[in-house]
Amino acid sequence: MTGLTRRGILAAGAAGAALKIGGPALAQAAPAGIDAVAQRKGLRFGSAVAWGAPGADRGSFANPAYAAILERDCGLVVPENELKWQWTRPAADRYDFDHFDQIVAEAVKRGMGVRGHTLFWAPEKWFPKWLVGYDFGSQPAKAAETLLASHVRTVCRRYGTKIHSYDVVNEAVEPETGALRDTVVTRAFGSGEAMLDLMFHTARAEAPHAELVYNDYMSWERGTEDETHIKGVLGMLEGFRKRGTPVDTLGIQSHIRLLKDAPVAEIVRESSGPWRAFIDAVVGMGYKLAITEFDVNDKKAPTDIAVRDRMVADYAGAYLELMASYPQLREVLAWGMVDKYSWLTGFDPRADKQMIRGCPYDAEFRPKPLHAAIAKALGEAPRR
Repeated sequence: MTGLTRRGILAAGAAGAALKIGGPALAQAAPAGIDAVAQRKGLRFGSAVAWGAPGADRGSFANPAYAAILERDCGLVVPENELKWQWTRPAADRYDFDHFDQIVAEAVKRGMGVRGHTLFWAPEKWFPKWLVGYDFGSQPAKAAETLLASHVRTVCRRYGTKIHSYDVVNEAVEPETGALRDTVVTRAFGSGEAMLDLMFHTARAEAPHAELVYNDYMSWERGTEDETHIKGVLGMLEGFRKRGTPVDTLGIQSHIRLLKDAPVAEIVRESSGPWRAFIDAVVGMGYKLAITEFDVNDKKAPTDIAVRDRMVADYAGAYLELMASYPQLREVLAWGMVDKYSWLTGFDPRADKQMIRGCPYDAEFRPKPLHAAIAKALGEAPRR
């Protein structure tokens, strides 16, 4: 008996495959799997993954090089887009789960856990077009309840225990005001609170085994909008507790940002105190924590790659060390493992047009200092 688990055997095989695919550079520096390191402390590590046709050059299981990294480093996956309404609800009376079904099947085959992201993405700009113009009729609250509850039931019944955690609602707080977002859906319900409560109560009834998460992108960097966003999220979480809304966990997206070219220690000092006060308030209400979409935006860091990679690793290490000091944190998921496929380069590009280097592996699938920093922070965390 070797003591290897099925996941360990899969990871070992995947490491070998990655070495063949990644070439000599990767062969010389194959890192230990992050999830294996994290598990020793009662944590889990995973990543977002996209759907891809066989041979697709994407961050998907269909890409052999990317799949090998997932197998080695990740015990969990989450769909980057494929469970959002734009992909699953082409019309009010029609569902399309084909791409997400394939992601789930691949993850289950590899012995990986699956998170469900998301049952509802709250900003109206991300609604499918049919929902923006939806006619809720003469009884809008009843129609809105039927529409959202049926969506939750359909998803939860389809995947059963294959999904252990759901981002039930994503980004319901308006960062600029701290209020719940005003959308065609919340107006139909009569209030944002009514919409939120329905979603979580329905999810609890349909997936009693699952962790129910409210997910948002409030950031530890200091700024007026960040402070307002944080206050709004705290008020919403307090409301959940007062109303008995079944929310288990605050999902903190953790798209952290190097906002200036300054010593990392200085930047960290500005953020750590206020951020810790926020996290203390959240866990003080009895919530668990999850890092759901981790990456680093380095757009203000120097052009020099070696300097930039060191800054990213040091900044991420400080953030993850702080977060992992809380025993309420059990899962950390990167929003992609390879710079080549990161959403950040297209969404928020650098002025020098260089690729943002905010993922654990570079565009050539080579591990970067960020990979070691993540493993170190999770590996040195207190045992859960």
